[in-house]
Amino acid sequence: MKTQRLPLFLLLLVSSLAHAQLYKPRPVTALLGAFGPELTLVRQSLHGPKTRVINGISFTTGRVGRQRVVVAETGIGKVNAAATTAFVLAYFRPRRVLFTGIAGGTNPDLQPGDMVIGQRVAHHDYSWMTMTTPPRLSHQTRNAITKQENPLYLPADSMLLARAQETAKTIDFESIPVTSRPPRVVVGTIVTGDVFVSSEEKVAQLRSEFGADATEMEGAAVAQICYQEQVPCLVIRSLSDKANSNARMDMQQFLGIAARNSAKLVLKLIEQLP
Repeated sequence: MKTQRLPLFLLLLVSSLAHAQLYKPRPVTALLGAFGPELTLVRQSLHGPKTRVINGISFTTGRVGRQRVVVAETGIGKVNAAATTAFVLAYFRPRRVLFTGIAGGTNPDLQPGDMVIGQRVAHHDYSWMTMTTPPRLSHQTRNAITKQENPLYLPADSMLLARAQETAKTIDFESIPVTSRPPRVVVGTIVTGDVFVSSEEKVAQLRSEFGADATEMEGAAVAQICYQEQVPCLVIRSLSDKANSNARMDMQQFLGIAARNSAKLVLKLIEQLP
């Protein structure tokens, strides 16, 4: 008796389609931030807010314009961000996930107050040696569902990315008092690691190795969970500092304005979504 084997690409396609059918999204948008100040304006803007505590995490549902949303504070760092993202997908089944917050700038052309819409995000502190001969260093995470490597740069959802760019043109962002020009909005690369970057040398490394425009501590973890579950995702960051030796002081001073700028864009974007 002859047995037939499906080509590998067909097996992967079947596996992907089967997995896609498991996640049935609801008409709700998840809006996440790492800590309180990043979500202050968001919470103030909710209509009819109701809060539930699930697994110790507070999830607040409500409306922004005509859109149903669920808002959650992930906590700082990649593990916290991934866990909260997994919970929000499991319990609320959002059709898309937006992440808002602050970041350190790694692009020398940017200054505090500027916005980076993440066209792609990456882990800058993840690496492993492959089993090949000779072995090679890889920065790619592995998809626990498909067992395949994820892309190094996790892409933003193209529709959300385009809408965010158009929406940004309609907003009057707050300027940081010590800066020389109004805030600029760019589409770029955001890198994530479990470290608060405050070093000129590290900034140069992230810019050289990843082409990074901003660095933070949650975005790639959120994007990875969404990518693996095939849920549209977009990370938006407003720069509170330049991730250099003055980063801690600048972040504390400019946190409020930066967080509000990012939240303004996310809230207006939600209102514009179908």
